Amino acid sequence: MRIFLAALASILLSVAAQFTLKAGMSSLAVKQALTQPLGLRNAWDIISNALVLSGFTLYALGAVVWLTVLAQWDVSKAYPLVGLGFIFTLIVGLMQGEQVSLVRATGVLLIASGVYLVSRS
Repeated sequence: MRIFLAALASILLSVAAQFTLKAGMSSLAVKQALTQPLGLRNAWDIISNALVLSGFTLYALGAVVWLTVLAQWDVSKAYPLVGLGFIFTLIVGLMQGEQVSLVRATGVLLIASGVYLVSRS
């Protein structure tokens, strides 16, 4: 159970990273930097954005936690759990007002079914 919670924590960190990166990339400063030709200054403006840095930090933390999962579980058992990220991302996206089509929701439901089947093996 402890290793499952570690896997879940890693997945939640990755979901948080996605939304944090999205917020950073949607910020006015980054959008302005993206309108300019890519150079060192603009690249620095993007990667030094607090939300972009926070998103990368969350990804790094999630990766470190994921390493503990891989140390104890077979990849064939651990990796399908990453599919839970689709479910959590859909839920957070809905909470933030994103539009989710029936096709997308059905796809996430199919992924969730696969995750359940793998977890039973």
